Amino acid sequence: MNNTPSVRNLAWKALLRWSQGGIFAETLIARAAAEHKLVPSDRALLQAIVYDTLRNMSWLDHIRKTLRPGKLEEKMRWLVLLGLCQLFILRQPEHAAVSETVSLAPQRVRGVVNGMLRNAARRREEFETERSRLPLPVQYSTPSWLVKRWMKEFGEADTRAMLEWNTLTPPVYARLNPVNPPAEIPESWVPLENLPLWYKLNGPLPLDALRAGQLYVTDPSTRYCVQLLAPQPGERVLDACAAPGGKSAAMLAATDGDLHLLATDVEEFRLKPLRENLLRAGGKDVQVAQHDWTKPCPAQWAGAFDAVLLDVPCSNSGVLQRRVDARWRLSAEEMTRLAALQLSILEQACSAVRPGGRLVYSTCSIDREEDRAVVDAFLATHKEFFFVEDYLALPHRELADGAYAALLRRTE
Repeated sequence: MNNTPSVRNLAWKALLRWSQGGIFAETLIARAAAEHKLVPSDRALLQAIVYDTLRNMSWLDHIRKTLRPGKLEEKMRWLVLLGLCQLFILRQPEHAAVSETVSLAPQRVRGVVNGMLRNAARRREEFETERSRLPLPVQYSTPSWLVKRWMKEFGEADTRAMLEWNTLTPPVYARLNPVNPPAEIPESWVPLENLPLWYKLNGPLPLDALRAGQLYVTDPSTRYCVQLLAPQPGERVLDACAAPGGKSAAMLAATDGDLHLLATDVEEFRLKPLRENLLRAGGKDVQVAQHDWTKPCPAQWAGAFDAVLLDVPCSNSGVLQRRVDARWRLSAEEMTRLAALQLSILEQACSAVRPGGRLVYSTCSIDREEDRAVVDAFLATHKEFFFVEDYLALPHRELADGAYAALLRRTE
């Protein structure tokens, strides 16, 4: 007898646990998949239901409230949202989406859940037509304060385009390692136009190629900070917030592994996998170390590096499509707190740059408070550095994640 809960049951439990706070949806999915030894197709369905419910939560909740105004028990609310996601977002057949979802409800409310979902299915065209007329925060399931912030910063057209982009399921991208390339490229790896070494991966992840260091899963937007830093063979380079190592690996790839690379991270437990990743990427002289860059630069590193990459912790506002629950964790106050943290890290890490050397400050945020405003605040009090150039990647324009990178140089 198989006592494994159904995928929809696991999705419901994951959403309920997520709603209590303190844990990422990605972690909940990984735990459920490991605990119940889900086959790839079941894991993919679990992820699709959870992620797409969170990506479209406000709109689905609007439908739910239209179907049954008034308060609904929280557990039942999430069950209905799960069913609506299957009907409206995943476009699953009604008999599967409704029947299997209703079967999870307690007997006392099963009729209510069944009636709501079947009514929703009958009114599908009405709800889908109405969506484009709803307020942007409801239509695109994004907090009102963030929509207002983007409208002020980017204007209505770009804001609407970004909101729409963030409702889509992101592809899986990867960068091929030229230092250790695979013997052949499968047809399921689709090359990205005008981006040598970059591929969109279709189907299951190529685990053997990843373990061998032939491929690194990452988004194309991560290339901007490395391009601005432009590491050269033989240079001493510090990647100050390095784990899990994607940008360090890109720098090694750009120099045929010929870098004297120090990769640091604030968490000691990340150092071993970080070192393994960089050795697989072809590093010839790689060191890893634990350091908290809100603290002063250690004396042995002061002025020791030709180039420093500083990819700081941020709000993830540029990657809301990929990090589905980030939009629901953000606040204006949190962005202000992060900006202060980012400036503190920048003020300490800059001491590692030699005279005439360069530093790239980068985030996966598209918010000015975390990006150019931090750079400007730093430059106002550090006259030994000057601004060279920066780049803001807006996700709907890049058709990839959003990102920011600024190149600064230290005077001789």
